[in-house]
Amino acid sequence: QVQLVQSGGGSVQAGGSLTLSCSASGVASNVNCMNWFREIPGKKREGIAGIKGNGLSNYVDSVKGRFTISRDNDKDTLYLQMNDLQPEDTAMYYCAADRLDAPADCNARALYYVYKYWGQGSQVTVSS
Repeated sequence: QVQLVQSGGGSVQAGGSLTLSCSASGVASNVNCMNWFREIPGKKREGIAGIKGNGLSNYVDSVKGRFTISRDNDKDTLYLQMNDLQPEDTAMYYCAADRLDAPADCNARALYYVYKYWGQGSQVTVSS
């Protein structure tokens, strides 16, 4: 059974940085795709960054150049380094993982409902 436990997040002023971590267990044969999603109250949960088992990553335009997704396979941990944070980045952030074959699903723009395994969420608040 795959379990994802998140840490990190918090409050920061605009221009600041935060790092989110997502510690995974039971992923060895069950997961090849890992993503970060975020959700603003009243809006749909959206994918923002994705990474495949081979390390290839991609991002949505709104975070490209500011956020970096990475995974440490030895530690079974997924990271999201967020730099130059802006108030519009304020959201609840979730890590997600699954074994997915379709390129559209193993992608930063993947729809949230294709992912089976989820972290508990981390709040990120950016003040101006």
